Amino acid sequence: MSDTHAQSVAFVRETELPPAPPPVTETGAIKWVRENLFSGWFNTLLTVVAFYFVARILFFVFPWFFNGVWDAASIRECRDVLGGATGACFAVLVDRWDHLLFGFKYPPDGYWRIVVAFILLLGAAAPALFSKLPRRLLLFTALYPFVAYWLIWGGSLWLPMTILGIIIATGLVFRAVSSQIPVNMRQMVAAAIGMICGVGLSYLLFIGAKELVFIANSIGTASLGTSFAYGVFWLLAIFTFVFFIPMGMFVGYAIYNSYEDGGLVSVVTALLFIYAALVYLLAPIASGLNAVIPIELQAVASRDLGGFMLNMILGTVCVSLSLPLGIVLALGRQSNMPLIKGVCVVFIEFIRGVPLITLLFVANVMLAYFMPPESNFDLILRVIIMITMFSAAYIAEVIRGGLAALPKGQYEAADSLGLDYARSMRLIILPQALKISIPGIVNVAVGLFKDTTLVSIISMFDLVGMIRGPIQNSTEWISVYWEVYGFGAMLFFIVCYSISQYSQWLERQLQTDHR
Repeated sequence: MSDTHAQSVAFVRETELPPAPPPVTETGAIKWVRENLFSGWFNTLLTVVAFYFVARILFFVFPWFFNGVWDAASIRECRDVLGGATGACFAVLVDRWDHLLFGFKYPPDGYWRIVVAFILLLGAAAPALFSKLPRRLLLFTALYPFVAYWLIWGGSLWLPMTILGIIIATGLVFRAVSSQIPVNMRQMVAAAIGMICGVGLSYLLFIGAKELVFIANSIGTASLGTSFAYGVFWLLAIFTFVFFIPMGMFVGYAIYNSYEDGGLVSVVTALLFIYAALVYLLAPIASGLNAVIPIELQAVASRDLGGFMLNMILGTVCVSLSLPLGIVLALGRQSNMPLIKGVCVVFIEFIRGVPLITLLFVANVMLAYFMPPESNFDLILRVIIMITMFSAAYIAEVIRGGLAALPKGQYEAADSLGLDYARSMRLIILPQALKISIPGIVNVAVGLFKDTTLVSIISMFDLVGMIRGPIQNSTEWISVYWEVYGFGAMLFFIVCYSISQYSQWLERQLQTDHR
């Protein structure tokens, strides 16, 4: 009886059952495939069609890649090895890898200099890209451009070091004029600098007016078009002749009038100081230091730079310079001063309305006509200036959009804290505007890096210029296309994809959605 009663009592578990694992179809890769590739009949159809085309492409590409020839001296030897089968001639990459990366004129015994400069670039960029690294590493970031210039171009180490010293001295001059020297002494400095700039601007406008007259007389009036151009240049010349003295007086007075807050007079004084130091002090100081302690590498002319190295130089330098210039242009376009706003608007709209290839042709051909006789303005420097101006105009519009997206209360909050214009922009406005503008800035940077291949149009042997010129025009590799262009596409994809992934990571770190 007791046994029967005991068996009728329900069993009660004293411990919890372990949680059951989720169904296989609800986790991992199977869940991702089901939700993203086969979530419905239409997506399933698109997935099947996409797989079909991918399979077809791989069906043709895989034999071409798998049968590739890596050891041959010419395209003819590649075809002999293949014996009529489908296959790539990757031997061109083995034979001309140095030309593709460094150009065909750069000294082979100096390749290590390019490699070291690239490795140092990664170390110099890290403190600027990742805020969690120690801030003192930014000192190496500031020194890197001068070290890289010496490694790539060679010559005396004291030349870039002297330029660095002049830049530091210019910063000290700016700081001294803006806040360190007494107001009465700053007033005397403003009067002297204003007079120098006013007279200098008047002289430049007078020379420009004479040049306009010369151009007008050279055009003649043979046809309706030339008559119109003749009249336009004469009107510009008359306008310049009339206003060259008033404009000089206006600029000189504007500089003198800024002595109390130290704004404009500090900037102009620093610009005049760095100009005079670079023109009159750079060469004597650098040559004197090199005579005492000679530290030199084999000098390499700019025309000898080429390959993907040239694209990296142009992309890195132009992006680094165009970002601060774009910020200045964006702030200038929103300025309340009509002269500054007008100059920025004209610059931005003109540059955005002109194709980059036109600016490169101007840098290659036209710019020499505006330089003094027998002057040697390096071609790479001219190209860097044009590409930087081009990208800065677009970055300025991107940043202006970020500034316009900020609520008006942010500007009012900066004013309520008693901050001046510079501090409010540096501490409150620009950090928020730049966060909003990250996608647009990265888009411009990626486009700029790809546009560096346009320099091949003006006979500069970058990666594309090397492929189109010395490689494909040689008798050994005259009909090789897919291998070299695929290699170039891979290099550009790696760099551009890395920039894109960094920007997405930075957006997540900064939480640009204002959560």
